[in-house]
Amino acid sequence: MAHLLPPSQREDFREILRLVRPGARVLDVGCGTGELLQMLRDEKGVDGRGIEISAEGVSACLARGLPVMQGDADRDLAEFPPRSFDYAVLSQTLQAVRAPKQVLSNLLQLAERAIVSFPNFGHWRVRLMLLARGRMPDTKALPVQWYETSNIHLCTLKDFTVLCDELDLRIEAAAALSAGQPARSIDCHSPIENWRAESALFLLSRKAAPGPGATSAQKSDLFD
Repeated sequence: MAHLLPPSQREDFREILRLVRPGARVLDVGCGTGELLQMLRDEKGVDGRGIEISAEGVSACLARGLPVMQGDADRDLAEFPPRSFDYAVLSQTLQAVRAPKQVLSNLLQLAERAIVSFPNFGHWRVRLMLLARGRMPDTKALPVQWYETSNIHLCTLKDFTVLCDELDLRIEAAAALSAGQPARSIDCHSPIENWRAESALFLLSRKAAPGPGATSAQKSDLFD
């Protein structure tokens, strides 16, 4: 699941770099051609891994010297041992998976925290285009026509926060993203932000304490 925009235009990449602590163990799910993983490795010294569905993306990552496996977020995340990573990253990919609820749950099984970004289908431009034109929107956050897009589960900020409640996830931080502008910290439960945020990024963890045997970090052998 390749990232559509170049890293210079990815506000979520910059915010992820800010959130991830140096030297952390990171899994980038749907890592595309490896731009984010390389940035995390070069700027934060992380122990980074990737999973990518396209053979082209995997080849590009390997050419960068990145440890990446070919796999499907919908099927293969359950293969990782619990707490294998400090962070699992799902940047602009949640809306493209077949089972977003299960994928999100799996992220917080294999990592202490998850960082998730996605386009907000509740943004005012999206609403206006649907109201005025009666057609699927074409915006900076959603630049691909409906018949060509990989997006199959678009959602709003409110939809996402409701899902987090259903999964008993804690929202530790949330930021609004807009092309060409720095990330802006938000109250993700605010109805106004559900209109204003073009895209959003969330830092998540589980509310409930992990069960016995799930607290000690385990190294995955999938990249050996």
